[in-house]
Amino acid sequence: MFQIPNFYLFLAVSLLINLSPGPDMIYTIARSLSQGTRAGILSALGIGAGCLFHISAAVFGLSKIIEESVLLFSIIKYAGAAYLIYLGVRSIMNKGSKTEDKALPPKSGRRIFFQGTLTNMLNPKVAIFFLSFLPQFIDPKSVFLKEQIAFLGFWFDAQGALVLIFVAIVAGYFKRILQENGRFWSGQQKLTGTILLVLGVKMIFSKK
Repeated sequence: MFQIPNFYLFLAVSLLINLSPGPDMIYTIARSLSQGTRAGILSALGIGAGCLFHISAAVFGLSKIIEESVLLFSIIKYAGAAYLIYLGVRSIMNKGSKTEDKALPPKSGRRIFFQGTLTNMLNPKVAIFFLSFLPQFIDPKSVFLKEQIAFLGFWFDAQGALVLIFVAIVAGYFKRILQENGRFWSGQQKLTGTILLVLGVKMIFSKK
């Protein structure tokens, strides 16, 4: 049985990241407000399905890199830590904005799901994030290398999908807060940014 380094830290940080407002969450909210809770849930499921593409790429890509060059993996890991610091600083500096209730054109359930999938698959920022985030919590010397990456990726994806489903369900009840409470989003972004910044600095100076 393989072990995940700093697994509880991974749980905390990944949950906070999934709770942080971003394009996926804003799209899910907009779809839920425009076409109903079911549409929002289908969007969330589509986004989760699209994330599987990035997980597969991370499993085979990172494992191949580690097998061929420990030095290259180290470079990617430190670059990833620097990217986490960048994300943290950007989140802290962000003044926050209102979540707009954009009127999206009605679509069938199948098209909503497919749109969510395609949007996530074609988002290069998701790939970059996986490449920078997952290496911080895996043991490159483990014989269960692929299993570690897949486990963390699937956990992050499932957790993110559940968060988006929850957001879709409650969006109608908290419409005014989602639209007008910029202070709430700003505070959440700053908390997320601080944790990402600390994590990135920690990983840069970590000997493991």
